[in-house]
Amino acid sequence: MFLTISTRGRYALRVLVDIAENGGDEYIAMKDVAARQEISLKYLERILPVLVSNGLIKGVHGKGGGYKLTRTPDKYPLDEILRLTGDLDPMGCLENGGKPCQRAKDCRTRPMWDKLNCLINDYLKSITIKDLMKK
Repeated sequence: MFLTISTRGRYALRVLVDIAENGGDEYIAMKDVAARQEISLKYLERILPVLVSNGLIKGVHGKGGGYKLTRTPDKYPLDEILRLTGDLDPMGCLENGGKPCQRAKDCRTRPMWDKLNCLINDYLKSITIKDLMKK
């Protein structure tokens, strides 16, 4: 397998789809999302700040509080979500944030990995949270 999506990335997608399907304009309690998605609330507490700080969801504390989307589901491309929660580089040497490979200029396989990376990114850009929702 070339690409491994982090658990944080997979769970972030599940959380956003759940909020999209169950929330509308209402705030959704994370304990309800955690129960429906069978994800520990403790683990979600590590993912939610990333989603909030990057403007994907907003939260309100207290009675009637919870989280809701900041955009319509069709405005959440999967590549954006997965990049916030992990790395999408199939080889660990292509992403700009990673340590540059010492062999990059002489690597015979680099063009193939670059193309695969582009295909993956283009595919994930073409899918949104709306596409993952129940029809």
